[in-house]
Amino acid sequence: MFSKKELLSILIAIVIIAVSISLVGTWKIFAFTLLMVFLVITINILIKKAAGYYLDSEIEVKLWEIKRFGFKPNREFKRAFPAGIIFPILFSLLSFGTLRWMASLVFEVKPTLYRAAKRHGLYSFSEMTEYQIGLIAAAGVVANLIFGVIGYIVGWPMFTQLNLWLAFFNMIPVSDLDGNKIFFGNLVIWSFLATITLIGIAYAFLLI
Repeated sequence: MFSKKELLSILIAIVIIAVSISLVGTWKIFAFTLLMVFLVITINILIKKAAGYYLDSEIEVKLWEIKRFGFKPNREFKRAFPAGIIFPILFSLLSFGTLRWMASLVFEVKPTLYRAAKRHGLYSFSEMTEYQIGLIAAAGVVANLIFGVIGYIVGWPMFTQLNLWLAFFNMIPVSDLDGNKIFFGNLVIWSFLATITLIGIAYAFLLI
């Protein structure tokens, strides 16, 4: 279900995010934060994996990197900018811990051989549409919003906050983030989720 490369990317993202959230704190605080981040990230990934499986596709998770800048196709960095590593720490430092950047992982989708064989014959090529990719991304956001509510009900404020922060930053429609996939997949779904997420993140500030 997970390749070694995916597991390494997930582990790096979890540790970086946990460090950025608990820059000033004890080892106990870091350990607790690490556990909460692990749960939140895992929920997001597993739900997207399940959604991809339902749509006869496979998703591969990786650290978010920015390779291009501007609008011209030839404008690229010589080396990909590791946004998924830099942004959590940068936002935490600049906001004195107020903003918790959680969107460090992105995903790519490819149709399974089973999908192509089932729908178009064994040797045919079957593309995933932008709408279907958007649905997979939206599934992760919805899962974090739901678990944010569950965290509030059971009295886990940090778990609630982190779910809402992940949903919020993932909804930004830029680069390879989930929000970009949802935005181009279905603008109505993006608008609805963006509204719900903004309401949730406003409440998250009250929990800080």
